[in-house]
Amino acid sequence: QVQLVESGGGLVQAGGSLRLSCAASGIIFSSYAMGWFRQAPGKEREFVAAINWNGGTTRYADSVKDRFTIARDNAENTVYLQIHNLKPEDTGVYYCARARGSYGQMTKDGYDYWGQGTQVTVSS
Repeated sequence: QVQLVESGGGLVQAGGSLRLSCAASGIIFSSYAMGWFRQAPGKEREFVAAINWNGGTTRYADSVKDRFTIARDNAENTVYLQIHNLKPEDTGVYYCARARGSYGQMTKDGYDYWGQGTQVTVSS
């Protein structure tokens, strides 16, 4: 049974911070890159950040670079997304996903398991 469970979303004022978590079970977590995507109402799911199997390499969408940080704790089977200086356009459902290999891609087809998402709402 493969399961990815996101948590940490909520309602936050613009300029605030959140830390999202994704707890994985049923997989050999440390063998795979992990990614975060988000989806706003009426929009396509878009890439946010990815981290390779051991945390040594990260990549970010231009829209979140310098505000978002992805990290992982393989001992805890958990990947995190630390968000600072939230903006209203960051509002959406945030999903974690397991990559198909040890280095994450920036498109949805590079991932094979997905969580159910956690809602992030940023007020003006």
